[in-house]
Amino acid sequence: MTRTGIPHQLTELPLETLVDTAGGLRDQGWGRQVTYSRKVFIPLTELCRDVCHYCTYAKTPRQLEQVYLSPEQVLEIARAGESQGCREALFTLGDKPELRYRAARDALDELGYTSTLEYLRAMAELVLKETTLLPHLNPGVLTPADYELLRPVVPSMGIMLESSSQRLCGRGQPHFGSPDKDPQMRIQAIADAGKAKVPLTTGILVGIGETREERLESLLAIEAQHQLYGHIQEIIIQNFVPKAATRMHSAAAPDFEELLWSIASARLIFGPGMSIQVPPNLNEGRLQQLIEAGINDWGGVSPVTPDYVNPESPWPELERLQAETAAAGHQLVERLTVYPWFVERRDGWLDTGLWKAVLNHSDSSGLARTDSWTAGDSRSDQIFEPATQGPGLASRPAHSSIRVLTEKAANGETLSESEIVRLFNARDEDFEHICEAANELRREVSGETTTYVVNRNINYTNMCTYRCHFCAFSKGKGHNSLRGDPYLLDYDEIARRTSEAWDRGGTEVCLQGGIHPSFTGDTYLEICRTVKEAVPGMHVHAFSPLEVAHGASTLGVSIAAYLEMLRGAGLDTLPGTAAEILDDPVRRQLCTDKIDTAQWVEVISTAHEVGLNTTSTIMFGHIETPASWAHHLLTLRELQQRTHGITEFVPLPFVHMEAPMYLKGKARPGPTNREVILMHAISRLALHPLIPNIQVSWVKLGRRGSADCLRAGANDLGGTLMNESISRAAGADYGQELPPAAMDELIRSIHREPEQRTTLYGRPATDCIEKSYRAAPLQPIINRPARELKRAS
Repeated sequence: MTRTGIPHQLTELPLETLVDTAGGLRDQGWGRQVTYSRKVFIPLTELCRDVCHYCTYAKTPRQLEQVYLSPEQVLEIARAGESQGCREALFTLGDKPELRYRAARDALDELGYTSTLEYLRAMAELVLKETTLLPHLNPGVLTPADYELLRPVVPSMGIMLESSSQRLCGRGQPHFGSPDKDPQMRIQAIADAGKAKVPLTTGILVGIGETREERLESLLAIEAQHQLYGHIQEIIIQNFVPKAATRMHSAAAPDFEELLWSIASARLIFGPGMSIQVPPNLNEGRLQQLIEAGINDWGGVSPVTPDYVNPESPWPELERLQAETAAAGHQLVERLTVYPWFVERRDGWLDTGLWKAVLNHSDSSGLARTDSWTAGDSRSDQIFEPATQGPGLASRPAHSSIRVLTEKAANGETLSESEIVRLFNARDEDFEHICEAANELRREVSGETTTYVVNRNINYTNMCTYRCHFCAFSKGKGHNSLRGDPYLLDYDEIARRTSEAWDRGGTEVCLQGGIHPSFTGDTYLEICRTVKEAVPGMHVHAFSPLEVAHGASTLGVSIAAYLEMLRGAGLDTLPGTAAEILDDPVRRQLCTDKIDTAQWVEVISTAHEVGLNTTSTIMFGHIETPASWAHHLLTLRELQQRTHGITEFVPLPFVHMEAPMYLKGKARPGPTNREVILMHAISRLALHPLIPNIQVSWVKLGRRGSADCLRAGANDLGGTLMNESISRAAGADYGQELPPAAMDELIRSIHREPEQRTTLYGRPATDCIEKSYRAAPLQPIINRPARELKRAS
């Protein structure tokens, strides 16, 4: 369908054909999701210089006790919305009332402002600073200077085109006497928003006297601006509802078929990717038909304030809206005021001062975070919220497309990147099905036993020459404000900790650290020798691919040659850390000077070739998207198909509290509870049957989070650790050790049998197991300050 042929074709096609085609396009772009924004209305002023003949919002000064809300009233409304879980503060107001009413000019003067827009900016900024709400503004026609004024304090704005028909501005028509409803003026304002890089909501009114052809011309006028600037985030198709005490009170509402035709036409004009919205409160009892016609969004719904523009039409309760959406075969999902496409591309579309506020509300897809779970925060065990939404969701069957994918994975087939992303977008009954399918696959692979290893972490230095933006552990220039002082362990302390771990039943020491400026390949060789000399039977699980690459480079040898040297010095296996996200566009933002994906894969695959097994990891919940996760999992699967050397996969949720990039407002506050559980479940499915063990990180998830992930496909609880520095440095406050008795208790609480293992999933010696249950308290660790070692040397 060509753009020039659209009007003729849309007017000729039967409604049923239009609706069917539009519904299919919507499914291509949005799947089963129908979104909404949980918002609070803030009617800053009800004065307006326009006199639209269908509007009851606009008042005259005589009808109002107060011309503008005071700052205190604005905050009171905003905080009421915040307390009810709202994320959007929608400022409604009339167009430039001070140009018509002296009362508006006097009120602004008393408040200390020269214009309504100046006061609006101040109030939006106040809400942004004093609450967690994200402002969205509908101030009418704006100039480029107006957008420049407002853009720093709002993620999105809106202006309805309503109609591009000049005819409707004539005498006796609904826009007569309303200078701001001039179509060319409004189209220019829409264009100026695009030039200003403002994510914009716009749309049309249906049934105010326009013809079908004029309606199509209005949609095409919007589409032309979107083609130029790409800034339209949603199109509202709003049906006219006659209101008492207006000049159009006796006008007939449009036939419902006209609304359906307009929705379907908008979908065909804008395609699968555009958000098409219809207000649900104006269409009670016929929401399913609206979904069938091609919409994917209900707009803002407020649990606190009425729809001030349509006060006669109350908002539907969210539970009822969810139920009616589900009856149409779709899922109600909360979004932010700014759409995911713009959140992901925030560098070009959002003022940097807004990033932290937006990202704090955002999940990995750019939709709203709907739980308050936080990785590394012990309070999450108390404030735990289920990852599903709404009553009775688990009783509904998952969508057939989800069941097909889980069956495909369980059969050992490779899922595509888009299929894995589809799984990561799952919610409600689809989420439940994925977790159940992963858990059943875990049962087939691992039985009802959950394993763990008694080990000790030894982080030999927190000094590092690299500048990973997520890392709160490393110390160096620019990191002095973070937790802890710089330290460097001497070899005697490494040996002491190793011997103490052995005496406490430990079978493994895991050694990693920063890239200290004095470290060479010989340093890592000496660390291995130190451990083996102290305890010959201790398994040395050490050195990330970054450390291996650094060591080989400093000695001028190949990766393979250096790994052979490490193996000869006592290295037994490698941790597959420093992977972060194996998706180079994201890696370049996280750690610009670190090894890239190909180099990480090279070290791991070479380790397998020389006979050293490794683990594998992912660090998720910061700036990446589900597409990054899918790419990461498929990279690991392809690697394991070639080498078969990976023993386990360990999802590591981003702990944000002290992470530099979060403190600078450049990252999300870790993954959501839903995302954490799905990462464990989907990795079980996507890596099957190649990587048989999925491990939880109790130090990041806590006991309850660990149990949930064990129920969703994981089979291993990791290590007892004895000491943990990296997550703690990032702000995690779970304990540094989970001893065997506590491990056993956690595992038995989910009706599984605990079993100690070795690093390579063998059975430890009986005396090691016995020692682990009667271990003496740890001696205080000695992290010698780096400055002391420097003075001593």
